[in-house]
Amino acid sequence: MALSDFWDRHGAPRLIKFACGAKPIMELREKVVPMARGEVFELGCGGGINQRLYNPAAITRYAGIDPGGKLLDYARAEATRKGWRADIRQGVGEAIPFPDDSFDTAVCTYTMCSVADQAQVVREMRRILRPGGRLLFLEHGRAPEPEVARWQDRIEPWWKPVMGGCHLTRPITSAVVAGGFAVEPLGARYLPGMPRPLVWTEWGVGVKV
Repeated sequence: MALSDFWDRHGAPRLIKFACGAKPIMELREKVVPMARGEVFELGCGGGINQRLYNPAAITRYAGIDPGGKLLDYARAEATRKGWRADIRQGVGEAIPFPDDSFDTAVCTYTMCSVADQAQVVREMRRILRPGGRLLFLEHGRAPEPEVARWQDRIEPWWKPVMGGCHLTRPITSAVVAGGFAVEPLGARYLPGMPRPLVWTEWGVGVKV
């Protein structure tokens, strides 16, 4: 097995799970994830980090996808610990394996940075939501300050191979709007205690229109 393959299978998933569970990130997850209601779909559920934050009394069905590997194992193990029925499948956001109008809520946290086709993924999340359904998003991406954005451009080619294909330069809220959602922004800032090029973050609610 090549070193890059070993890292992608074993090193990157552990590093991503650790990084995505950092205190400033968890504090924002705690604001967004508990808003989920009804039949809920989670994109990039691997790692299982969000599962502990859902309110089971507000959710009638939980489903999620992840490309596979160790992160998917983590998600299934977390569902077992939580003790709830969860439909967790291997899959990618560009072709979500659920029918149209299947869910009331879609949840996407720190995932759109690493998908292959961000625009297609947003369209897919809109497709599987019922009319009026909500997309809860919490993502990092392109910083508004030009100097920080220039550093993101410099760092990204080195960052992506280490962090499982994560991009630093993608738009966030504007990409959700372009995908057919009416967005209520809930917040935007740099996470404290971390290098600015890595942690410009936006979160909000997109309503399918």
